[in-house]
Amino acid sequence: MTRRVTASLDDDAETALETLLSETGAGQSEVVRRALTFYAANLEAASGRPSENLEQYYRMLSSGEHVLLDVDFLHAFLEFCYEDGEPDPEFVEAADRVSDYHVREYAERFESVGDVLEWLSFCGFLAVREEGDGVYHVVFPSEPIRWFMTRFVERATADLPTEIEIDRGVSKVIVTERATD
Repeated sequence: MTRRVTASLDDDAETALETLLSETGAGQSEVVRRALTFYAANLEAASGRPSENLEQYYRMLSSGEHVLLDVDFLHAFLEFCYEDGEPDPEFVEAADRVSDYHVREYAERFESVGDVLEWLSFCGFLAVREEGDGVYHVVFPSEPIRWFMTRFVERATADLPTEIEIDRGVSKVIVTERATD
């Protein structure tokens, strides 16, 4: 079923619509449908009411606990540490210390590995799609990031009341989470 809607546009909205039409090549109705769907999915951020995750991320950024990092720098760092096909042992040791530091924090903050994956997705390290029944399809931008983040997830979630199995691909993994008794 389709529903017709008539809307009045001010100058800013008209300019935005024209830009979207030009950049997407889609028709006006399609652009408006996508815009409404996107707006509904991001209403909290668009209305100035940031979600709990955004507020927490803001606190971490403003306290210096996290930094914004261009993804190309992340790729460059990991490619350098992964240069000869195997990660540099000193890098692995340092990365494991970071992972181990997060064990207690994640055990207190998250109830499941799925929650951790959602958080890491929000932080931009990966994309996650839940299949259901504790099965997650996770996509990484590169093989080194897949290696780095799956190792991090395995170590940092050690104290959660679940166990995980990870089936690794080149830049994707399937994470299966099961509750422990």
